Amino acid sequence: MDHSLRAARVATFVYFILCGTTMGAWVVHIPAIEERVDISHATLGGLLVLLGLGAFLGMQVAGRLTDRLGARIVVPATGVLCSAALVLPGLSRDPWTLAGALLAFGFCNGCLDVSMNAHAVHVEKAYGRPVMSAFHATFSVGGALASLVGAAVASAGLSPAAGMAGVGALGIGVALVSARALLPAAPPATGTGTAEQAGQARAAKRRNTSGLIWILAALALMVMLCEGAANDWSALHLKDILGAPTSTAAFAYGTFAATMTIGRLLADRLVARSGSVAVLRYGAATAAVGITIVALSPWIWAAFAGWALFGLGLSGCVPQLFSAAGHADPSAAGANVSRVAGLGYVGMLAGPAAIGWLTHFVPLNHAFVLLTLLCAITAVAAGVLRTGSDRTREMTASSH
Repeated sequence: MDHSLRAARVATFVYFILCGTTMGAWVVHIPAIEERVDISHATLGGLLVLLGLGAFLGMQVAGRLTDRLGARIVVPATGVLCSAALVLPGLSRDPWTLAGALLAFGFCNGCLDVSMNAHAVHVEKAYGRPVMSAFHATFSVGGALASLVGAAVASAGLSPAAGMAGVGALGIGVALVSARALLPAAPPATGTGTAEQAGQARAAKRRNTSGLIWILAALALMVMLCEGAANDWSALHLKDILGAPTSTAAFAYGTFAATMTIGRLLADRLVARSGSVAVLRYGAATAAVGITIVALSPWIWAAFAGWALFGLGLSGCVPQLFSAAGHADPSAAGANVSRVAGLGYVGMLAGPAAIGWLTHFVPLNHAFVLLTLLCAITAVAAGVLRTGSDRTREMTASSH
């Protein structure tokens, strides 16, 4: 296999780790920042809307830029911006500055997320077999690393700003060093007809795939709403509901991220063998069981088990949705991924906000029953995906 393709795959892994680490560095410091800014869970839920709103806006911008300029330019630029913006929430002293910080960080993180996923679609097409889940596994590796760093920062008594600044500085260097290995912009498709006919064909294909893209986006909304709830409420669940110390509570998200990593490392093989429908359906069902355990269990050890099952079940869901969107029309991979990821991030912002709103009426753990319902709906609707073998044949055919 071509050395440059291997290098591009490794570089894509690096950017996924970077994105996961920067987001995880924010997540594990949520309890400390919430306490310092002196806001309630409900207020935090409202402020987290701005994080998702910024991500949504960034995704729409980055998707089009990536299709136009190529991932080799957009991915490293957004990696630098995301790393630099990470320190802003750590420096916030009141709800207003935290709101602005979350909006800016969300925008930069959304830009990086979509551009690196669009590049991952091109790498997957070049490989001719499913590899998307492995990229998302390294995103979870970043989350697990951030959990370890966050626990160390809390145990050492350092401020969130210090820990987040250190992660951000390292991220800037990594983003710049990895840029040269990325694939150049894909050349436009050629055919025997005129340029006008080719443009009409592309427009017709985009119209035909539009309905599928929005169905995938709706599923992404439900799945990523569940992921967002785990990101933003898992540590607080152990700390406030089960009475775990802050250093222990940080590992709730780490457990979730670790099992997502394991699941995503296995998911590409499962897709090739059983199909993406099975991965989405049975994964969502497993996640429903896990979050139900979290909602009902009074024991810390059982809560960790529930978060582990939740992460394992959700692990293969988002990669299949993103991959299907990117391959639906490779010439518009960035724009299609931005639609699916963008609506998914609406779920990311709606999830924490909805859970925060529900805490006005029920305890935090009982609010997680909403996630059980969404996972069940996703499992039922999984048939919209084509099988992994079908997608593999399409990629193989397109690579020759």
